[in-house]
Amino acid sequence: MKNYRIFVEKYPRFQVEAETLRKELNNNLGLHIGALRLLNVYDLFGFSEELLERSRYAVFGEIVTDCVSDECDLEGKRYLAVEYLPGQFDQRASSAVACVRLIEPTADIRIKSSKLLVFDDTVSDEDMARIEHYYINAVESRRKDLSVLTDMEHAEVKPVPVLTGLTALKDEELDDYCKRYGLAMNADDLREVVKYYKAEGRDPSETELRILDTYWSDHCRHTTFTTEITNITIDESFLSEELGESVETLHRIRKELGREEKSLCLMELATIGARYLKKTGVLDNMEQSEENNACSIFVDVDVDGHMEKWLLQFKNETHNHPTEIEPFGGASTCLGGAIRDPLSGRSYVYQAMRVTGAGDIYKSVAETLKGKLPQRIISTKAAAGYSSYGNQIGLATTHVREIYHPDYVAKRLEVGAVVGAVKAENVRRESPAAGDVILLLGGRTGRDGIGGATGSSKEHNVKSIEECSSEVQKGNAPEERKLERLFRRPEVTRLIKKSNDFGAGGVSVAIGELAPGLDIYLDRVPVKYSGLNATELAISESQERMAVVVERGDMERFMEYCHSENVEVTHVADVTDTNRMKMFYGGEKIVDLSREFIDSAGAKHYTTVRVAAVEDRDPFRREVAGATLRERVENDLQDDNVVSQRGLIEMFDSTIGASTVLMPFGGVTQNTETQVSVQKLPVGNAVTNTASIMAFGYNPYITSWSPYHGAAYAVVEAASKVVAAGARYDRMRYSYQEYFERMHTETSWGKPLAALLGALRMQIELGLPSIGGKDSMSGTFQNINVPPMLMAFGITTVDARTVISPEFKASGHNIYIIRHTPRANHMPDSEALKRNFDFVSTAIERGDIVAAYAVGFGGVVEAVSKMSFGNRFGADVRMEEHKLFDYAYGSIVVEAVGELDYPAAEKIGTTAAAAEVVFNGERFAVDELQKVNSRKFCSVYPDRGIEGGTTRASMPERREVKYEGKPVDEVKVYIPVFSGTNCDYDTAKAFERAGAHVATSVFCDLTADDIFASIETMKRMIDGCHIFVLSGGFSAGDEPDGSGKFIANVLNNRKITDAIHALLDRGGLILGICNGFQALVKSGLLPYGRLGCVGKESPTLFRNDINRHVSQIVTTRVATVNSPWLSSFEVGELHSIAVSHGEGKFVVSDEMAEELFRNGQVAFQYVDPDGNATLRAPYNPNGSSFGIEGIISRDGHILGKMGHTERYEDGLFKNIAGNKVQEIFANAVNYFKGK
Repeated sequence: MKNYRIFVEKYPRFQVEAETLRKELNNNLGLHIGALRLLNVYDLFGFSEELLERSRYAVFGEIVTDCVSDECDLEGKRYLAVEYLPGQFDQRASSAVACVRLIEPTADIRIKSSKLLVFDDTVSDEDMARIEHYYINAVESRRKDLSVLTDMEHAEVKPVPVLTGLTALKDEELDDYCKRYGLAMNADDLREVVKYYKAEGRDPSETELRILDTYWSDHCRHTTFTTEITNITIDESFLSEELGESVETLHRIRKELGREEKSLCLMELATIGARYLKKTGVLDNMEQSEENNACSIFVDVDVDGHMEKWLLQFKNETHNHPTEIEPFGGASTCLGGAIRDPLSGRSYVYQAMRVTGAGDIYKSVAETLKGKLPQRIISTKAAAGYSSYGNQIGLATTHVREIYHPDYVAKRLEVGAVVGAVKAENVRRESPAAGDVILLLGGRTGRDGIGGATGSSKEHNVKSIEECSSEVQKGNAPEERKLERLFRRPEVTRLIKKSNDFGAGGVSVAIGELAPGLDIYLDRVPVKYSGLNATELAISESQERMAVVVERGDMERFMEYCHSENVEVTHVADVTDTNRMKMFYGGEKIVDLSREFIDSAGAKHYTTVRVAAVEDRDPFRREVAGATLRERVENDLQDDNVVSQRGLIEMFDSTIGASTVLMPFGGVTQNTETQVSVQKLPVGNAVTNTASIMAFGYNPYITSWSPYHGAAYAVVEAASKVVAAGARYDRMRYSYQEYFERMHTETSWGKPLAALLGALRMQIELGLPSIGGKDSMSGTFQNINVPPMLMAFGITTVDARTVISPEFKASGHNIYIIRHTPRANHMPDSEALKRNFDFVSTAIERGDIVAAYAVGFGGVVEAVSKMSFGNRFGADVRMEEHKLFDYAYGSIVVEAVGELDYPAAEKIGTTAAAAEVVFNGERFAVDELQKVNSRKFCSVYPDRGIEGGTTRASMPERREVKYEGKPVDEVKVYIPVFSGTNCDYDTAKAFERAGAHVATSVFCDLTADDIFASIETMKRMIDGCHIFVLSGGFSAGDEPDGSGKFIANVLNNRKITDAIHALLDRGGLILGICNGFQALVKSGLLPYGRLGCVGKESPTLFRNDINRHVSQIVTTRVATVNSPWLSSFEVGELHSIAVSHGEGKFVVSDEMAEELFRNGQVAFQYVDPDGNATLRAPYNPNGSSFGIEGIISRDGHILGKMGHTERYEDGLFKNIAGNKVQEIFANAVNYFKGK
């Protein structure tokens, strides 16, 4: 066995990534690079020459797109090679190993990947230094030395030292000790540690101190929120009386609840509203248990016409610190962490929102603050990270918004909110008992994420992006997808007594919180690589791991279930009755802590609070720049917080799960953005009309003026959006996200106190309890503080049939604003809001209101303009000019089919057939307004690829399609599930609705034996089916550098190849959608109808022209009917189909295309609004040659397509026009049934 290095470079036609990077460097650094080569470099260890050659174009490159060579001549050239830091998870290398093991399951190989940038002669030494500084983020990567070829970089396991002398520390030495060891705890906390160990009669081990530092960090124990408030002072202002009343209300509620002796702290303010509303009977559906990782409420769900009791769980999560220093990894694990909270509660997570905050993303890189990454880089890489994780795991993210405020340069805001659901009877919640076992399942442990909890609790400084590498977590979405599948099985969840996800603190917290008494065996924890010592194993925050408590007698059965889902599982701890957490490594006890001391959370902290005076001004009046009304309207629509964010939003898969009621953009043109996330609940193969609807509220400018008002209006804004979409507000439940500066002064403390008081008032007055939340209290960089924030996430359930969307529906309708008029002190008028909300909800249910938009950042101008974009109906609006632009939170602009007789309904205009919006007599073409609203943001987030024109349309003659065998009573469909497959549930449901019997099997590759067994299982399933289906997803994360490789390598296994050919020979059918289509093309099944036929001139599927993921609805035309899959269609028939992919561009030579058209193998083509096959973006979303969306084999038995036909059912995509039903599944089933 030898070590090798290979270089992989795209052929010129496919150098999209290199060209994108060249433009980025030129634009952001002011360079003039004429040519840039970008190569993937793989260092291969333990390979035989034969294995290398078999892997060269099967794994590392593709024969159509890549040149794979053993050398790269760099003599005299300027270049930059970049690799991950040791210990950082490398998905590309990990996936490469998985693919190679399909070729040789018993191979003991290791792979390291890196990037190589080779520049032309225009680049100087000075330019190279700037490029290196820009391209390399020291937190995660470093310059690679190409003269070295070794994988011997892992350190030996370091022994865990005893911190001799700690108990002898004097008070004046404690602060220096904290700083020297980089502790998040302060001197008061360390004093408690010294006292404890003096009583124990020993010094602590390093592991024990790090565990306590983690447990007591602000991140884990909410130290800031639990600091006792000893005195509240309110500065004199117009608001002081109201604030005083709110403080008195707080004390009154505390007295009613018998909590006067409890510590008064921010946590008390955050939770007391729910306690009070529960006592008064308003909050009557909250689940209470020892597990509190996510908000959990009981809801009634319509399942096949019968009501069932379900748990609806929701959670919001921030990853501000890690995203600030390593945007991709920080944002991706923000979502991963958010998912695992309700997942640990046994819910299937199906719905997500993302709300973020940034500074000026349009500023040049040269203006970046020292010690910071450029805002544009943070924003775009974080979006790529979050969307990558969500898209891979298969989570519909249907509302995305980035908020802009100059003070977010202090620290990034990165928030993910997710929703999960589970049938209540499938959840078991019991206290662990001595003798129970704790199993660790999922991903392995590495150094990534060590110190994340303590790091996120610290204030940033100029060294953060150089010194925090170990704190950065790396996500592995396919691994977490396996956990989702496992936990969706009721026979699994009913074995779990208690569960906890691995977030902050790793083993020490995730397992440590499960029971008071524990024996934990650190040397059993599976590791990604050797060299981790006990401290690292105890506190690593490596992702995609879960800990569960099961009875000892259930352990073997639970492990079998894990193995069947390709999930690694290990018995790592036992529950004891000692009330102590003990950890062992190599037979040595290295941690022995009393539960009482761990839970003490360190020293008691105290503070006084002063709420600063609030400036007496109208916070809702907006002075929009411009000398004329026309200029002011245009400036309003291109405000940073009003612009269309399509180029960002469409990076996120919004249709996975076949549950999306409203798409992010709607109308005939798909240009009116929605304000909510609405998804049907995941009821499996049943039918439901029950959907969850979620919205957020927050305005940093109002909250900066007055946190009290800002928090109140955050609650109101979320409710307004939900009501405007057709749901009732009164059963909404909330979760708050607090984000504030470091608490340095009394007035710093006054900001979160005032915000929580304002939110509490809304909870009580509106009856809207907040039952959870997340705080982040370290938003300070030097002298800059993030804007104060209490963001409100509100959720409820709704009958999907009553949901409406905001685009205008017809001409001649009346436009009203259902106006909320604030009180004299600018606070919401709660009674008026309740009346308004009830009126709007009733009018929507009666059909009187057909479109609505909750007024937001851009006032009425924004609302009316955006409502006009989707269907290009115009509007004529007249009102006082300042009211066109002012904030009007709580007010809703509605389209009514007739007159509305209601006191707060102000008629402001009518809709019109002409695509023209008129504001006070000033006329604007709808297209003009839309262009103004979108062009600025496109400079950072492009919203379409290369423009093109029409192309030829396929028009083959019809031929008879008939099954030659006997009619089949039970049509059998087989769907294999690979690592990264995420459309299996949706595809299976679509076939079962069509009358098929569906079987699935998970391809296991934990060991060589698993691979061999999976091949045998797969062969047997293919032998017994009529239809073989490759569903969508990201097989092995679409790595290494290319989609479908993992599946293609499975298909090319000789046993599988023979089984597939036998299936086709007996008249069987094959379908591949998205990732499945990619595998069919890259294996040769399409277009050739046989495996092993791929050559350099074969077609392929490649990166979208825009070089990012695209999720939207497209219109496709039927291009042939000469296939069992297409037999019920007519050529030219149009369908509205979901697409969601990053590598969906069908690339084919003119010669091969001519053959496909001649043979009638073009199945579907993308079309423009006129129904013409097109190359034009966004109608052709990826730049596919000849507008080809799908093709068939010559005999029509194999169909591959990028569009997700399986993602539609009745009640979904309500804001999308066209025929959304495409009966390919029924056609295939009916083919075998002889219909």
